[in-house]
Amino acid sequence: MEKLIPFTISDLAKVTNHRSGEVKFGEKMLTVPKGENCYDFLKVCEAKYVIIGIPEDVGVRANYGRPGADSAWESAIKSIANIQHNRFCKGSQLVILGRLDVTDEMTEAKDLDFNITEDRKKLSSLVEKIDKEVVHIISSIIKCGKTPIIIGGGHNNAYGNIKGTALGLGKPINAINFDAHSDFRILEGRHSGNGFSYAFEDGFLKKYFIFGLHENYTSKNVLDILKKIEDRVTFNTYDEIKVRQQKNFQQELNTALDFIKNDAYGIEIDLDALPNIASSAMTMSGFSVEELRQFVYFFGKHKNAAYLHICEGAPDLGEEKNNHLIGKLIGYLVTDFIKSRKELI
Repeated sequence: MEKLIPFTISDLAKVTNHRSGEVKFGEKMLTVPKGENCYDFLKVCEAKYVIIGIPEDVGVRANYGRPGADSAWESAIKSIANIQHNRFCKGSQLVILGRLDVTDEMTEAKDLDFNITEDRKKLSSLVEKIDKEVVHIISSIIKCGKTPIIIGGGHNNAYGNIKGTALGLGKPINAINFDAHSDFRILEGRHSGNGFSYAFEDGFLKKYFIFGLHENYTSKNVLDILKKIEDRVTFNTYDEIKVRQQKNFQQELNTALDFIKNDAYGIEIDLDALPNIASSAMTMSGFSVEELRQFVYFFGKHKNAAYLHICEGAPDLGEEKNNHLIGKLIGYLVTDFIKSRKELI
């Protein structure tokens, strides 16, 4: 894992606010001991879940989005470290592996302009470099028998998560995506809007369900493509569930699960599906935080849930005084996922 920047016990101590009479996650979570091989440690440690950060917004830039998604990792890890370790959820179930080193890609992307064709090609090329590293790390975690919890970064990393998990398991996987957008755009060069279409085209994504698609932001072209492959890729819309109330939220959870549950599947969460959450594509209308937490818990408790990916949160685009809130939200989702799987351990 050459491009991995390990999270050390010293790093953990720095972000944990110790308090008399309390035990925080940061005092119980595991890190890979200095000098020890990551793979070897993951294979033998008792913790089931491995947290990995991908602090980049290159894929977002390549998709004409607002940069800032790189800031979620730091906010999230601070919040996770300060969750209370208690009988409801234990920090010792987690290994903080570290973050992907995307410094070079971020530096190169900084001065590239999406509106210039050559720059757009360069951005896509940088996303492909990140893809390779994500694939390698995720497949390695899966092969160690652990469950990755990936904190992004842009939604371009869905491709690496899907391919990495498929390679780790030796077969294509399914995915459920809580998102305002399909991220099934045309194969025009890699970016945050086509991670799933590339994974599908390359044979790593078998079946795909998009939960809560926003009708106003899905092109006719994408809808036409989805219609042709509806036996493998299908969706419901936010509008038919929450606005027109033609479908019931709880029933739709079951419908989506029935579609993907027969094979290993990834749980993909795009925070731009929530209203007023700072992200590259912020919305004023969307599901509530509570509904998202129910979603994560519902899909997490099935034995075929292979990973959790939380992306597109951008604390740097939020209010300066409250930019810790996205990290806190990610902390809730991580613990909801772990709690959902108690009966599976």
